[in-house]
Amino acid sequence: MMQEHSHQHHHESVSVPELHAHKAGDSHHSHAKEITSQTVLTIALAITLTFAVLEFVAGVYANSLALISDAGHMVTDAAGLFLAVIAQYVSKRPPSSRYSFGFGRAEALAAFVNGISIAGLIVWITYEAIHRLMIPTHIVAGGTVTIVAMIGLGVNIVVAVLLSRNNQSMNTKAALIHVMGDLLASIAALIAGLVIQYTGWMQIDPILSLVVCVLLLRSTVSILKESYHFLMKGVPHHIDYIKVGNDLVKIPGVSAVHDLHVWEMTPGFPALIGHIEIQELSYWPQTMDAIRAMLLEQHGIDHVTLQPEVTPANP
Repeated sequence: MMQEHSHQHHHESVSVPELHAHKAGDSHHSHAKEITSQTVLTIALAITLTFAVLEFVAGVYANSLALISDAGHMVTDAAGLFLAVIAQYVSKRPPSSRYSFGFGRAEALAAFVNGISIAGLIVWITYEAIHRLMIPTHIVAGGTVTIVAMIGLGVNIVVAVLLSRNNQSMNTKAALIHVMGDLLASIAALIAGLVIQYTGWMQIDPILSLVVCVLLLRSTVSILKESYHFLMKGVPHHIDYIKVGNDLVKIPGVSAVHDLHVWEMTPGFPALIGHIEIQELSYWPQTMDAIRAMLLEQHGIDHVTLQPEVTPANP
């Protein structure tokens, strides 16, 4: 009796890797997106942070808002690149018992924080530039601005080239937008330095700072919208949610679809869950095979989880 009792209450435990394992019929991607550009981001971070410190010192010495704002932008870039490196490291961690989807959304979260930081910088530069236009009492050392801006332009070109070759992820794109903004700011600072050096017109410094803000605003809004949409589990832009529902209903044996959700597990990997009302439960395996084939071929959705429900008979 004791042996039978012991056998009845014995349960074989399962591990977290076993629960997350993909088997036959499951989707074939990893929940944690493979990242290949972490080294590039680290190099870009080191270059950007080093020059940002030098440019800030030069900007204070030359009393140039164009240089200070560019240095501030580069410091923000460095913070953004640091977040990108950390996010890519975290996103490679496997799913756990606490976070069963893995950490792929860390990239989008860092990209959103980057966008917020750029927006804050735009506000500060705009305020300071307007103040200088209203009270034009600042004397700018044009020669210093020109030299430092030329060096900054070269630094930003190098970093932009590095990132543009590894811009597959949302987070790296956000970092690239930072650097492209720096590139524009360096060009503006260079023009300001040359104008001040040869004409003495100090107002060009805050005016060109405002021009950079306008150019940055569009890119900033774009990355904020993209990362926000992903964090809120929005339907991927290339997928028509209504058409997915209509195509599911067209599958032979399917009566209706409800509680349908489409989102991205990690950037580039869409997923679908829902309830399918079918006419005959015994045909469910064939119906599910047809659904999987249709979703993959017509909508690019590989990760599919559907619950079958038998359509109630009419009274």
